[in-house]
Order: sequence, then structure tokens, then C-alpha cells
Amino acid sequence: MYHDLFSADSPQEATLVNLLRYRAQQQPNHVPYTFLVDGETEKLSFTYETLDQKARAIGALLQSMEAFGERVLLLYPPGLEFIAAFFGGLYAGVTVVPVYPPRGKQRMTRLQAIAKDAQATFALTTSSVMTQLGERFKEESELAALQCIATDNIAENLANDWYFPEINNDSLALLQYTSGTTGNPKGVMVNHDNLLYNSALIYQAFEHTPDSRGVIWLPPYHDMGLIGGVLQPVYGSCSVTLMSPESFLQKPFRWLKAISDYQATTSGGPNFAYDLCVDKITPEQRQQLDLSSWEVAFNGAEPVRAETIEKFSATFADCGFKRSAFYPCYGMAETTLIVSGGLKKEPPVIRFVQDKAFKQNLIVTTTSKDEDARAIVGVGHSSLDQKIVIVHPESLTRCLDGQIGEIWVAGPSVAGGYWNKPEETQQTFNAQLQNTKEGPFLRTGDLGFLLNGELFVTGRLKDMMIIRGQNHYPQDIEFTVENSHPALRANCGAAFSVEIDGVEQLVITQEIERTYLRQLDVDQVVKSIRQAVSEQHQLQVYAIVLLKTASIPKTSSGKVQRHACRVGFLDKSLDVVGDWTANLTETDLQQLQAEVDNLWEQVHSSDVNSDINKSETEQKSFKPTLTEKEIQTWLISHLALYLNIPPDEIDIQEPFTAYGLDSAVAVSMTGELGQWIGCELAIILFWEYPSIEILAQYLAEEYNSLSSSKSPASV
Repeated sequence: MYHDLFSADSPQEATLVNLLRYRAQQQPNHVPYTFLVDGETEKLSFTYETLDQKARAIGALLQSMEAFGERVLLLYPPGLEFIAAFFGGLYAGVTVVPVYPPRGKQRMTRLQAIAKDAQATFALTTSSVMTQLGERFKEESELAALQCIATDNIAENLANDWYFPEINNDSLALLQYTSGTTGNPKGVMVNHDNLLYNSALIYQAFEHTPDSRGVIWLPPYHDMGLIGGVLQPVYGSCSVTLMSPESFLQKPFRWLKAISDYQATTSGGPNFAYDLCVDKITPEQRQQLDLSSWEVAFNGAEPVRAETIEKFSATFADCGFKRSAFYPCYGMAETTLIVSGGLKKEPPVIRFVQDKAFKQNLIVTTTSKDEDARAIVGVGHSSLDQKIVIVHPESLTRCLDGQIGEIWVAGPSVAGGYWNKPEETQQTFNAQLQNTKEGPFLRTGDLGFLLNGELFVTGRLKDMMIIRGQNHYPQDIEFTVENSHPALRANCGAAFSVEIDGVEQLVITQEIERTYLRQLDVDQVVKSIRQAVSEQHQLQVYAIVLLKTASIPKTSSGKVQRHACRVGFLDKSLDVVGDWTANLTETDLQQLQAEVDNLWEQVHSSDVNSDINKSETEQKSFKPTLTEKEIQTWLISHLALYLNIPPDEIDIQEPFTAYGLDSAVAVSMTGELGQWIGCELAIILFWEYPSIEILAQYLAEEYNSLSSSKSPASV
């Protein structure tokens, strides 16, 4: 079973209410929670007894208001009041709905949408938050109808009026709203059984004991912070030190300093958090850290980068951090939290595959020495009764080992569906394998593969871009972009595609570092991005949008919301400080053609075929002589037409990648250039001779050395 308290012969229902009551009775003075108010020294603590008393008082008040079975919003900043309200709601038999208190109009809109979707009737909060939001609530009908309760003003003696609610392990405990669009929020229905089972998975996978100590900065109103940070101390009788996400983001050193000060054994976060520590923590600060106690450094909620593992391990090795502590894992709200994870004290599983094959959804293993090698990080095996299968997203049949497909999950952690969304619940939570009818499975929407039982996540099925028949994962392009220029903020960009005239085109949205805003050279940054994406991914960028610092849409846990960025790009609602778009109007295109024709007239000084519009038959004829200037003119004119760039903006000494030349255009231009010259050209020409000047010089020399034979050749 999930816990010794709920053995087969136990009369107690398997609920979090019974579990916390048990802890309060058996270990009343144990301190499971310490909250660092300022992220450093100022702290508040709860014992099990204190938490139980507060939960009973809140529960009793809700019971007196006949709230049983209702949905109750939890509007709290991170802290102990949230934890008391969470358990207080469960003690009353209500369904709690954690939501961060709104800041600004956009967040108020989301809160209103969630309140409406959940059909919430109550809101628990603090007196300070109620004061801040009181007038704003009156302006919105769904919020104005809520009965708001400030739990920090509830009399403690109300705890004596509490009675055990009529709930069991199947009772709905939580609506976990995913990071979807504001207009269509989706509340994942999580019951007590889901919460206890997933807590058991974490306890087993992390090898927790009552002596385990955690440090958590993740927001408590999302799955990783809630299940891993708030529930694990009650489940496992261990302890955790908490701080707000803001405390960490303001000063990443605070996270590692807390781990050092409290000698934590378990802590972690998304991949970007580790990158932030590498970038922001100084050598002087590192001298203050002792990370030798850190046994489980979980890394999840976004793609895990091998480079991050290596950089963080190397940077903090002198602080006692062990690379083997890294614990890549995988999960989501729809599975309560964790789906898979590795083995404690074992090093992360990193495999190398051929990148070209990978982009075709094929896995060909190789070594790190291969120039085409791509490092991918495993996120562990399934645990207990969880089942993971990889499924072809169209045929709905199981993939073979090493084949990329959609990740499907089954097991007691899988939630009951989306609140009041039967069609989406049926599509997402009740999938069956087409040939065997095995199921039901949760369709995660994530792509991945299994290799010897190890799960590797490769991207999102919906986020993955298919441009000219090639698969491109946004996280790869985002990583390239953020490293292309020092003005670009790490982990603050989004790559996505939009359809323009029936063709998928790549768009980049990227935040600018605050120190670069006043003297931002938009042209230089755009040029760097286009060149890097072209070099690394052989892709043209259709549009680049540079954003104000801290303005890109993110979840409360810090993950960039690509869909929201795409919507913002299309409706022009992003906070833009500079942008660039490759498209031109019809008038511009006509003008461009005129400029190209004029360019050819300027260099046309002989009867050599220098007319861009001559017939294929004429172009295939081998020419007696060809000058560098003519070749340069051909390259300038074709590059201008292909990429919609005015000829006078093309510098013959700039690399082709500076203009965003992608592989498809390069191959096409090679064919046309060979046709114009009258001989076959190697398709790698544009990479071996990377600028107009260099390529024209090479071709002129090679071509004219063969001109005496007056016969075509391969160049």
C-alpha cells in the first residue's frame, strides 16, 4: 500500500487528513516546515501539532459555512499560511484550487477564468491579500461572488468544533490548473489516492527517510512545489526549508546557501535554475558553500541539458557537490507529479545519438567523438505500478525500443481528468492502443523513447516544428539563440512556428538583459540570432521579436510559455523593444527584382551569360570565361531574391549564415548556380566556402582553369 498507516487491515481511509492527524498525534513537536521569509535568515516554523490545529480551525469554519464538496480558491503568496489553508480545505472535505494572487490585469484575467471554470464559491487568503484585491474583486462578477476568508484572522479555538468529513481515498482533493491559455484553463482532478501514491513514488525513488532534509523554492501552487515540497514532509515524517521563488530568482545564491546551512539532502528545480546558479553565483560566494550533504539534486519540469549537468557539477565540485547527485526526472500535473526518475547516487544517464537521424525521429546511437553527436539525458525508469509506453501518435501502436513516439502513462498517479471537460478528458486520459486495445493511458503530449527501460524525453508533440519536412525542437533553437549575443537573457526565449502563405515559418521571441536596454543595437542582435540559427540549425528565421526584461510569458515556476508567446506575437500584445521581420510586400518584391536587374546591367560588359533570366538551355552551356565579379553578382542577386534582402545590404565578406541562409536554400542555390555555370557543383559548397567573396574567388579559379577544355566538369 502507499503507507504503513493504511495497511490492508487498517480501518482508516487512505487520505491526507488521516495522515496529518496521525503525525500530529505521534510526533506533535516535530518541525516539518521552516519558511525563510527573506530567503535567508528570517524564518517561521510549524510543528505537526500547530499545523493540525490551524487546519482544524480553518476546516471547522468552512464546515460551518456548508462548504463540503465545493471548490475553494487558495490565494496565498508562498509561505506557511498556504500550507495551513491547503490542509484546512482538505479537513473540510472541499476541493482546493491553488492560484497565485494576481499581479496586474493579465493575472487577474487568469484568476477570473479559473474561478469561473472551477465554479469556485469560496476563496481562502490572508488579510493583506484581501485588502489588496478587495476593490478589484468587485469589478469582476465571478470574483465578486466569492466568499473570501482571511485565514490569519480565524480564532484558534474553532479547531475544537471540527469533525471528520465524509471523504475517502477517491474523494477529489485538488484541482491543479495547468499552464494553459487564459481563455481555456484546464483543472486536473487529483484525488487523495493520487496524492498519496505519488508521494510514495517520490519517497521510494529519492530513498527518503525521516532524517531527510529538503530545501524547496518552487511555488506551492504548482505540482513540483506542492507535491514535492508541501506533501512529502507529511508523508515521510521528514523536514523541509522553504523560500519563495522570488527569493531564489532575485538571488540564486540563497538557494544553495540554504542547502549548505541546513545540510539538505534533497533539493532541485527546472534545468534553468542550475544554469542561473552557474551564471550568477560568484567565486567568493562559492567559498561559503558546503554542498556535500546534497544527495538528490532533482532536475525536471523542462528538458534536462547535458551541458547544464556538466557545468554545474564542475562549477560547484569544490563546494562538495557530487555529479552523481543529479537526478533527472519526468512528470506533470496530469500524473499528479512524478512519472519516472533515476537511481539515487547513480550518475545521470547520458547517451549520444546522431543528430541528423534524431531530427528524422530516428535514434542512432554514437559516441561523443562523432561530429554529428547529440547528447540526450535520460529521465529514469517508471516505479511501482506506473507503466510507460511509447506510441506512434498517428497509428496509436506501440513503438519499438529506440523509436521516438508519444509518451503514454498508466497507473494510480494518473489523475481523473479535466474538471468539467469530458471531451478533452476522453481524448487525453482514456487512450487505448489501436491494435491491442490496452488502456486506458494518459496521452502526455510529450515525445520520447525508451532505451533499455530508460526514458528519454525529446520534446513536445505540439511544440515540435516541422519546417520543410524536418523536425525541429524549440528548446534546441532557444538554446542557440540565447547564446548568440550577450544582450540576450538565458532561459527567457521562445521559438515557435507560424503559418505564412501556407508555409511554416520560424519565429523567435527573446528577452533582453536590462543592462542592454538603453543602448540596444537591434540590428546587431538580430544579425547574431539569424547567423547562429542558420549555422546551428540550417534554418531561416522569419521574425525576431526582442522583449523588455522580465516580460516574456512564463508559468509561476519560471517556464516560458511558448503558446502564449505565439499568441502574443500574432496579436501584437508582447512588450517589444525591437523587432525584425523577413517578409516584404508585393511592391517591395517588385522593387527588389528591379534592383537585381539593375545590378546585372551594371556588370554586363561582355557576351558571357550574365542574364539572370536566360533559359535553362542557355544556362547549361559551358562558358569560355567567368569573372569573380560576375559570380559575385549572381550570388548577390539570388541571395537577395531568396531571402528578400535588398542587394545593397549584402556584404560579400559576410558569411552566408549572417543572412539566415538555411540548408534548403543553400542546396537549391547550389543547383541553380551549377546550372548557370554549366557544371555540377558539390552541395556542401556554401559551407566549405562560407562567403560570397570566398566562394566567387574559388569558383572563378577552378572554373577558368578548366575553360581551355571547354567541357563541363565537377567543381
